[in-house]
Amino acid sequence: MADYRLMKGNEVIAEAAIRYGCDGYFGYPITPQSEIMETLMLRKPWEETGMVVLQAESEIAAINMVYGGAACGKKVMTSSSSPGISLKQEGITYIAGAELPCLIVNVVRGGPGLGTIQPAQSDYFQAVKGGGHGDYRLIVLAPASVQEMNDFVGLGFDLAFKYRNPVMILSDGVIGQMMEKVQLGEFKPRWTNEQIIKMYGSWATTGKTPDRKHNIITSLELDSSRQEKFNHKLIEKYKVISENEVRFEEIACEDAEYLFIAYGSSSRICQKAIEIARAKGIKVGLLRPITLFPYPTKKIQSMLSKIKGILAVEMSAGQMVEDVRLAVEGKVPVQHFGRLGGMIPTPNEVVHALEEQIIKGK
Repeated sequence: MADYRLMKGNEVIAEAAIRYGCDGYFGYPITPQSEIMETLMLRKPWEETGMVVLQAESEIAAINMVYGGAACGKKVMTSSSSPGISLKQEGITYIAGAELPCLIVNVVRGGPGLGTIQPAQSDYFQAVKGGGHGDYRLIVLAPASVQEMNDFVGLGFDLAFKYRNPVMILSDGVIGQMMEKVQLGEFKPRWTNEQIIKMYGSWATTGKTPDRKHNIITSLELDSSRQEKFNHKLIEKYKVISENEVRFEEIACEDAEYLFIAYGSSSRICQKAIEIARAKGIKVGLLRPITLFPYPTKKIQSMLSKIKGILAVEMSAGQMVEDVRLAVEGKVPVQHFGRLGGMIPTPNEVVHALEEQIIKGK
């Protein structure tokens, strides 16, 4: 029988982690995502599954605990909000450089700096372009509902282990704090050490035994030629991810002459904006990127022959719009509309921006 609950987006992240057999959560409280750790503490999964839940002394400590757990082949995760994710960047790039799987959740707030605790989407560059140093990529999933907050925990872990790469769920304060009905997944047992050795013994540090050598996991390489070879290996991996893991949703695009491109909570606002615009006779549709990396560049390009103009809608000064323009290559007009600093656009504002910036070309 299906298990339905009315839950916050943040709460369901915690529940989904327990049900998917997560081995460890290491975090530090920061609004608007603190309910993730609070829910885990209330649920006490260590009594049910043995899952470790630990409030670290800092964000930096938390991400390095994730690094250690991931090196052992464990399903480990962390969560934070904007400034906290900034503090984790060194650890994230180390994990990417060591080719380890983990799940990172960012429930975005307004910035820059400490900013506001209200929702925003101004961490797109940080998530998609690599907030830390070096040539690396995260796989980035952008949920638009509480149900997807639930679903993307399992998907995130699956992708992380498939590609030995960190995965980020890039949410925001709207999705994290809102409550919706959600169907929860079935409970999956945590992997045993024997299962980890069988599946990932070639890289996981599960201990030296008489029939295997010890593993050394590091992102340090002092030989430039070997480092360059490793970087090319990563590039090839990211190409494979880009070919196989693009996800998106199309809404009202069959006859669309204009296009909204938006992710997360902005895409929900655009769905209402479509109703308002079509009542005015404006044929507009929505392309919602679900993966922000890999980005649905080819899909956008395939739609350009029938599109007169595109409006990128995001709660930022304009970050994703750069990837839209790269995909479009100047073939149709692309404009940006956004509210900043925790302000949430209304559907009517989005329609007005479409009329003024795209249709009238102002």
